[in-house]
Amino acid sequence: MFFQVYDPIDEKDVSLMNVLQLAYIGDAVWEVAVRNHLIRQGYNLHHLHSECIRKVNAHAQAAFVEALYNELTEEEADLIRRGRNAHSHHPVPKNQDPEDYSMATAFEVLLGFHYLTGHEERLGKIITLLIGGTENG
Repeated sequence: MFFQVYDPIDEKDVSLMNVLQLAYIGDAVWEVAVRNHLIRQGYNLHHLHSECIRKVNAHAQAAFVEALYNELTEEEADLIRRGRNAHSHHPVPKNQDPEDYSMATAFEVLLGFHYLTGHEERLGKIITLLIGGTENG
């Protein structure tokens, strides 16, 4: 089990949430997953930070969506589509490609959905597929 959800929310209720809310929690889930993986690799603090930045950015997350695409269920593909089409009320950061930023939001929506609904096994499978290795925490 990769993440243990304290109190899962019913899928119907999560499906009614604004996708940017799902992306908000999905961003945190991904960052913790990456940090968890890197700390287990024995990196020093400087390398932890630089390696984390390589995986927790819009370009990398957009690439992860492409890598996952053939593994997605129909429901997950719909979440990706909804996330990609989400519009926040702030501009895309200057150093980010708008398409990458949009796909990164979609990636975070997918993780947020699985986290909030308590789909721990699926969440763990996705994260392990992208990070590699086995995760125990």
